[in-house]
Amino acid sequence: MSSQLIPLVAAIIAIGVAAQILADRFEIPSIVFLLAAGIALGPEGLGIVTEDSFAALPAIVGLSVAIIVFEGAFHLRIEKLRQATSESFRLITIGALIALVGTAGVVRFALGVGWGISFLIGALLIATGPTVITPILSVVPVRDRVQAALEIEGIVNDVTAAILAVVVFKTLRLDEPTLSAFLGLFIERFGGGVAVGLTVAVLVWLVLRYIDLSPGNAPQNARLVILAGALVAFGAAETIASEAGVAAVATAGVVLGNLDLPYEKQISEFKGDITLIVLSFVFIALAALLEFEDLLALGMGGVVVVLAVMFVIRPLLVYLSTLGGDFTPNERLFVGFVGPRGIIPASVATLFAIELQAAGNGDAASLLVGTVFLVILSTVVVQGGLARHIAEFLDVIPMRVLVIGGGQVGREVARRLEDRGENVVIIENDETIVERARDEGFAVHIGDGTDIDTLRSAGGDNARTIIATTGDDEVNLLIGQLATTKFDTERIISRVNDPENLEAFEELNVDTISSTLATAQAIDNAIERPAMAQWARNLDEGGDVQEVILDNDEFIGRPVREVGPELPGRCLIALVTHGDETFVPEADYVLERGDHITLMGEHDSVRKSMARCRGE
Repeated sequence: MSSQLIPLVAAIIAIGVAAQILADRFEIPSIVFLLAAGIALGPEGLGIVTEDSFAALPAIVGLSVAIIVFEGAFHLRIEKLRQATSESFRLITIGALIALVGTAGVVRFALGVGWGISFLIGALLIATGPTVITPILSVVPVRDRVQAALEIEGIVNDVTAAILAVVVFKTLRLDEPTLSAFLGLFIERFGGGVAVGLTVAVLVWLVLRYIDLSPGNAPQNARLVILAGALVAFGAAETIASEAGVAAVATAGVVLGNLDLPYEKQISEFKGDITLIVLSFVFIALAALLEFEDLLALGMGGVVVVLAVMFVIRPLLVYLSTLGGDFTPNERLFVGFVGPRGIIPASVATLFAIELQAAGNGDAASLLVGTVFLVILSTVVVQGGLARHIAEFLDVIPMRVLVIGGGQVGREVARRLEDRGENVVIIENDETIVERARDEGFAVHIGDGTDIDTLRSAGGDNARTIIATTGDDEVNLLIGQLATTKFDTERIISRVNDPENLEAFEELNVDTISSTLATAQAIDNAIERPAMAQWARNLDEGGDVQEVILDNDEFIGRPVREVGPELPGRCLIALVTHGDETFVPEADYVLERGDHITLMGEHDSVRKSMARCRGE
C-alpha cells in the first residue's frame, strides 16, 4: 500500500505546484485548477484517487486546515484592521448572520430538508476563507480598503463557520438539543480555542525572543518553532473539544503576526511554501472524492441554492454591511460578486459526512456534501474565474504605474507608491535585479523597457504614470519617447543623470528629476531650511505629503478657513493648484471642484483627509 501511496502523494503535490504556475501565468485563481485536477483524478475522472486511497484523510485534513488558517491569520495585521474597520466588522457580524439565516432558509425550502441540516449547511457556507480569497487578490490588485475587508472577512469567517458548524452538528446529535446546550458548546470551543492559542503564542514568542536558537541555524529553527507552535495549538485545543483547534491556530496566528518576531521575513516565506503544498494536496484530495451523483441528486433545488447564494444573499449582505462606509458603488458591487467558498466548508463537510455515514445516515451525508461542494464548485469557477474580468469591467483596479528599472532607485520609488495603494509593476531584464525585486515583494515584468511590446504586456495601455529610473539617460529618453507617442498616459517621469540632458527630456514634455540638482537641493535645504529638511527625512516615520483632486460636494464652494478645521487630526491644506497656477491658499480662498489640493501632516490624518476630499 505504501508503495502506491508515495507516488500518489508526490503526483498530487506536483500537480498542485503546476496549478499555481498556471494560475500565475493566466491570472486565474489557482483554486480553479486545483478543483479541476481533483475531479480529473477522482472516480469521476481517471479513478486514481478513491475513498480508500487515504485511510487517515480526516486527520490529514485537520492538520492541513490548521496550517492554512494559521498562515492566513499570521498575515492579518492590525494596520489592515484599521484600513477597513467598519466594513470588516459588519461583514463578520451582520454579513455572517445574513449568510447563515439566508442560506439556511433557501436550503430548507429549495431542498425540502429539516431546519437542522439547513442551518448546518448555512453555517458551513458562511466561510469565504483566505484559501480562495488570497489567490483572487493576487491577480486582482484592488485598493487597500477592499483587499483588507475581503481578507479580514475570509480569516474571521473561516473560524466562525468551522466552530458554528461543529456546534450545530453536535447540538443536532444531542438527545435534547436546546439553546442553552448550543451556547454551551459554542463557548466551550471558541473560548477554549482562544485560550490555548494565546498561551501557545506567548510561549512561542518567549522562545524566539529569549532563547538562543543556535546562531548558525537560527532562521531555520525559528521557522520550525513557528510551525510546531501552530500544530501544538491545534492539537492541544482539539483535546479539549473538537474544532476548537481552528480558533486556537487563528488566535495564535493573529497574535504572533502582530508581535515583533526575529527572522519574520524567513518565517513568512517558509509558511507560504508549506501552505501552498498543503492547500494543493487537500483541495485535490477532497475534490477527488466528489461524486457527480451527489450533485445531480439535488436537482433544480441545488441550482436554486447556488443562484441564491451567489446573486441574492452575497450581494445583499455586502450592501448592508458596507452601507455608509468608504466603498465606492463599484467596489461594493465587486465585493458582492466575490464570495467563493473554499477549504473549510469542504473539509468540515467531509468530516461530518464520514460521521453521518458511520451512524447510518447516508442520505443526510450525501445531501450535505452534495450541496456544499456544488456551491464551492459554482462560486470558485464563476466568481473566482471571472473575478479579474468583473474587476476590470467595474473599474475597481487602480490604474497601473510602470517603473522601468528595478535598481535601488526604482525599488524605492515602487515601495513608496505601493504604500499609497498604487498598483505598481516594475519592468526589468537583469535576472539578478528581478530576483531581488521579487524577493522584496514587488510585481516584476521581465523584459526590455525600451520595447513597445514589453511596455504593452506590462500594462502600458492601462498605465496612469510611466517612470523611467535607469542609470542610462539614453534608455530613459527612449522610454519617454515611446510612452509619449504610443500610450495615453497622464504623466511620464524620468530620472536624468546628466543635467545637460534635461532639455531633451523637456522637449518631450517628460517631467524630470535630476540626480545632481536633487542632491544639491537637499544639501541646500539642510543648510538653509533645517526644520523642513528634518521633517522631510522623517516622512516615512509618521509624516506625509499627498496631492488629491477635490471631488466632494461637502467641501466645494467653501473657503479654506471652514474646510481646514474639518480635516482629521494634524493635517493642513498646504498648496492648491487651480488650472495652471499653484499657490499657498489664503484663508478666504473658495475651493472648486477639480482643484488639486496638497495635504501635509501626520500620515493617517493625510490619508483620511484624501478620502474625504475625494468624497469617499
